[in-house]
Amino acid sequence: MSIQKLDIMVLESLIDPRTAKKRPLKLFLIGLLFSSMSILFSLWVFKAQTSLIMVFLTVVVSVPLMYATIEDEEEEDWKDESEMTILKEHSKAIVFLTFLFLGFVVSFSLWFIFLPQSTVNLMFSSQLETIEAINSNVVHFMTSNIIDYKLGFTTFLGILSNNVKVLIFCIFFAFFFGAGSIFILTWNASVIAAAVGTYFRNFLGNYAGIFGFNKIAMYLHIFSLSIMRYMIHGVFEIIAYFIGGLAGGIISIGIINHGANTKKFKNVMFDALILMLIAIILLVVGALVEVFITPLLF
Repeated sequence: MSIQKLDIMVLESLIDPRTAKKRPLKLFLIGLLFSSMSILFSLWVFKAQTSLIMVFLTVVVSVPLMYATIEDEEEEDWKDESEMTILKEHSKAIVFLTFLFLGFVVSFSLWFIFLPQSTVNLMFSSQLETIEAINSNVVHFMTSNIIDYKLGFTTFLGILSNNVKVLIFCIFFAFFFGAGSIFILTWNASVIAAAVGTYFRNFLGNYAGIFGFNKIAMYLHIFSLSIMRYMIHGVFEIIAYFIGGLAGGIISIGIINHGANTKKFKNVMFDALILMLIAIILLVVGALVEVFITPLLF
């Protein structure tokens, strides 16, 4: 048995999609492991380019899972079952991929919070620049917890338009590069983590004088608030992007396996279109929550 074959077998035994559907929480721990190892390796070897290398390495180690998942879900479309049954099976894949993403977010966030500020500025330099660019375009439509609904609706349209563009990128990346959509999702995880870490550090400044167990409890409280601030609406967007990536990958593999003019491919295409519609609906819900609910809570 060759070393290459052995490596593939070990990796597949760790992150096989059919096993992951039964144990989605395992993917959260794998997400923590993959991203943490990528961070450590990039800091060790490519410190000056850590902000991009850590994302790249996390993507590389996640691609086998993403590709195997897309293949497995495309096979579901071969079966002579109702669309609802197929979508139910797809939902299991979306759940464990979402747990993988949350593992990335939590891992990146913890590294951001506990590393020295100078290291963080280097390690998340590209992500912080992205956040600064986003914040410069934010329309402030709340004053004293009162929402200006006209400006809010304008902001909603802007956010939805941007998120639909990301969804389209996910679909095309998955279509042309197989599991390529995992790159966009991992990048988003690192940006969210930088936002969470920044919010945490700013919030922590108000409690600098607390010591002992109260300080530990305060750390956990602020960290949970920081995650919730972005994931209350972000979970809808991330699930939508995973669904879009799954749809694009299913179409790509369907063309390879069946050609574009077969009955099986038409079934695959119909299923992918349903997935895209669901993804757009989730983006609408996510944008509404981000604009009209999240500002009231934080």
